[in-house]
Amino acid sequence: MAGKKIDINTATVSDLENLACVGHHRAEAIVKHRRESGGFHSVVELSLVPGISTAIIEQNKGRIICRRPSPAKKRNGQSKIQKRITRKHGHLSESLDLFISEASGVGLECPSHASPPPSHFTRSQSAALRLGQGCSSETPPAESSSTNFIVTRSGGGTARALSNRGHHEEDSGNDGDDERDERIAAAAAAGDVKNVDNVHNDYNEVHGALEDGGSDNEASNEDEECLLNHAADSFDGDYDEDNGDNQDQEEVEHEEDEDGGKSYRDNQRHSLSFNLRLRSGCCSTSDKGESKSPLKRKSEVEDDKDADLSPGKKLRTAMVSCQVCGQSLNRVPRWKLAQMPRGKIPSKENPPPKMDDWLKTFQAWGNAERMMAVDELINLCDPTQVRHMMQVIEPQFQRDFISLLPKELALYVLSFLEARDLLRAAQTCRYWRVLAEDNLLWREKCREEGIDEETVYGSRMRRRHSARSPYKSLFMRQSQIEHNWRSGVNRPPKILKGHDDHVITCLEFCGNRVVSGSDDNTLKVWSVTSGKCLRTLIGHTGGVWSSQMSGTVVISGSTDRTLKVWNAETGQCRHTLYGHSSTVRCMSLYNNQVVSGSRDATLRVWDIDTGVCKHILMGHVAAVRCVHYDGKRVVSGAYDYTVRVWDPETETCLHTLQGHSNRVYSLQFDGVHVVSGSLDTSIRVWDVESGNCLHTLIGHQSLTSGLELKNNILVSGNADSTVKVWDITTGQCLQTLQGPNKHQSAVTCLQFSQKFVITSSDDGTVKIWDLKTGEFLRNLVTLGSGGSGGVVWRLRCSNTRLVCAVGSRNGTEETKLMVLDFDVEDKDRKFYGEQQVERRQSNGL
Repeated sequence: MAGKKIDINTATVSDLENLACVGHHRAEAIVKHRRESGGFHSVVELSLVPGISTAIIEQNKGRIICRRPSPAKKRNGQSKIQKRITRKHGHLSESLDLFISEASGVGLECPSHASPPPSHFTRSQSAALRLGQGCSSETPPAESSSTNFIVTRSGGGTARALSNRGHHEEDSGNDGDDERDERIAAAAAAGDVKNVDNVHNDYNEVHGALEDGGSDNEASNEDEECLLNHAADSFDGDYDEDNGDNQDQEEVEHEEDEDGGKSYRDNQRHSLSFNLRLRSGCCSTSDKGESKSPLKRKSEVEDDKDADLSPGKKLRTAMVSCQVCGQSLNRVPRWKLAQMPRGKIPSKENPPPKMDDWLKTFQAWGNAERMMAVDELINLCDPTQVRHMMQVIEPQFQRDFISLLPKELALYVLSFLEARDLLRAAQTCRYWRVLAEDNLLWREKCREEGIDEETVYGSRMRRRHSARSPYKSLFMRQSQIEHNWRSGVNRPPKILKGHDDHVITCLEFCGNRVVSGSDDNTLKVWSVTSGKCLRTLIGHTGGVWSSQMSGTVVISGSTDRTLKVWNAETGQCRHTLYGHSSTVRCMSLYNNQVVSGSRDATLRVWDIDTGVCKHILMGHVAAVRCVHYDGKRVVSGAYDYTVRVWDPETETCLHTLQGHSNRVYSLQFDGVHVVSGSLDTSIRVWDVESGNCLHTLIGHQSLTSGLELKNNILVSGNADSTVKVWDITTGQCLQTLQGPNKHQSAVTCLQFSQKFVITSSDDGTVKIWDLKTGEFLRNLVTLGSGGSGGVVWRLRCSNTRLVCAVGSRNGTEETKLMVLDFDVEDKDRKFYGEQQVERRQSNGL
């Protein structure tokens, strides 16, 4: 089996299994592909079979051959000559495939350097390879100096060179055939067409083969061209094809050919091909005895060959060069290029020539030269080579550097990630998840967001978390609460009805308790969890217009000119504070001291534990409308257009802040800056130490009815239905909350947090906005009577709840409190699960 060639078009599965690296499954794949495609045209087509690589083909190239399967016999019997001519299409196709593949970049070796031809070549191909001498294209496929006949078609086209090889060499033992060949060649050389026909007619076998496809000379040009183009390969050892001895016979003949020179079939091939051309009329003479298709010299045929090539083929041919000597093979005949053995594919074991020198030169360069060389190399590469570079380079940057670092350094790197990116990183692998759930890491994230357990859970008992990181659970819970504010929850609001049809003038919210004051002379204490009125605080003889709350302590101011101190748990009035001579319109509570402002233009400082008036602040000449107290200084705004800064302990006015041209209605104080809003449409920012006006904020068109200041960010609500966000350090307006979803009437109240701004209006709506972008998110409350009398008077909110006081002045809306809950209930936790919340957070907080 080692020396026997295997024909891939006839071999069985068991035969193919004996090839190196093939095996049973690949052998079955070869047979299946051969059956589906109708057979192989060349050995190269084995690479089309799944599992068969070029390396396997190269490894078995000495053991496999490809013979074109012979077509089925016709009913009338096809001659052996024509069958062999048709069969040889496969060999020419294989040569063409080899030529194209070689021109595409696979190395070739010129005939003078080529290795011995593969043993699966036919005898004629082996003889043609032995004839090649050097890289010159002038070397003809012949060894003798006998006359060369170049026969062309009268209609143009590609010329074929036919050589009348030496008839005096050792023959195959058939003297009659040799004599016939000599007679035909001599007649052709003399230009005697008639004599050639006469000689040819003496041999009925050849005539019968040519006339098998038709009874006259009107056969199609395609058949004649097929016979002519492949006649040179029609006799290559296949006489015994029908007897099933083709393979062994051809191997024997191949060995005899190598030892002995030309056989009978070599001469018969050229004689028949020439005779076929004569019978087709291509070489017929005119009346003057001149040929219509004159014979051409070999150099002229080479020029015609180049002229027939397309520009692309010329370029590919010119790019081919000998691997050994480097000489261009663009002038080597195509038949010789097709029969040249392939060069070895470059690899690490078989690098291209001069590769080592090129690498040494590159290593000797500096960084700048290397960078330039790489840039130029990339410019010269085609997309396939660039993709190969990417496949090699990308894995170098895909290292898990976090796992390679010590834990402390890894946590330090992760601390720079946003919470959303940290959640995504936790889904990478187990080790990253352990790092991303570090409790200290999430504690820092909670501090950055201003989240603490008291803020999230309120006054509830602190919960013990079973999770690996309690701070992560805290952060996730707060994120879920913020999501509920933005998108809403399918949870109806609680309705707290009371105060009949009176106006709710003041509203306080602390823990789970809500206190509302009304012009019906009462205050009511509500539970936000149950929605029930726990108690009604009765004692005032006039409407309640101001209130403050801290824990269980409630302080109220009324038109009856008194302040009362209440216990919200028992409803008991602890103290009644007398002193003002007019309505108590505003107050500010700090620890156990409260400062009240009245329409009598005075301010009083009270001790709520004892009910004693400790200080009286006098200086305003009109009603005091707003007041703030931080435990050290008192700031008040009045209808006399001024803002005053007081020292309550000495009862002295430190600064009188003048600048407004109308009544001051709203005030904010953070210990450093004083911000005042006036009916003159302006907002002024003052320095509390020097009393200087730092900025005048212009933009509103009417009365500024509400202000709130946190961390140098000021939010103002105005009767012109707009809300603005300011930076008081620069005096710039950051956002104006307006647009198609803005309020349609005056803004009555507002509050804001780190993420949201919540506003209420006379149009009967409560809206939520994004603080950073100014984007309108949604309506939290929309009254059915909005626009026809329904009003949202006051609102107060905590981290998880919103309380609104709504009603109307014309009886279209019932007076009530609405409580909206955005907390994460236990059932919601079970429904979502921590993993689902985490997945949503990784997509975007």
